[in-house]
Amino acid sequence: MVDAALIKHCADPALKPAIVERFIAQGGSSDPLTVTIRAGDRVILVPRPTTTEAAMELIRRHVGRHVVRVGITQMPVGLDIASSEELKPDLVDPCANIRIGTALFGKVYRIVVKWYGASREEAVEDAILAWRTGTFEGIGVFSAPDPGSVASQELLMGSGERAGDSPDMQASERAKRREQDDPNMAGTRVDLLGIDVGKP
Repeated sequence: MVDAALIKHCADPALKPAIVERFIAQGGSSDPLTVTIRAGDRVILVPRPTTTEAAMELIRRHVGRHVVRVGITQMPVGLDIASSEELKPDLVDPCANIRIGTALFGKVYRIVVKWYGASREEAVEDAILAWRTGTFEGIGVFSAPDPGSVASQELLMGSGERAGDSPDMQASERAKRREQDDPNMAGTRVDLLGIDVGKP
């Protein structure tokens, strides 16, 4: 578990400490040297680095070819760099990683809040899911512009619903979205029309 004092000192002040703690618990790692590498949906198993130098070597070897996530916040690496030589060791420094990672997560959270039209409990959950997948409602959240502060009664982006929609309607929309994003939550899809069951 990440020390609460470290979070308070290093995290983006635009986010409440409770949101940061939940974000790190569900979308991050307690080990600042954690490097996660994915190729599509597949996780590439690599030796766990035990030093900053080993972590940086691993990051530089895979960045640009695979999706690389690093440190306590498991932030994506290589979004705005032209060369792996631009990568700095502060990626795996606990305080710097929390500072950079929470600033980026704050943008993701604001994108989700804008979709909802107001800050809601569900927005945190969906923002963490968007952080993991890199997308929300078809938007690449890491490259999308920061929407900044959001008026609570704005139209929910891309849905035609307003912030005043009933909780049941919002819950139904969230369930549909999660089913599309998570293959483990998808319903059974079997076409039984071609089966001849015969007569009794």
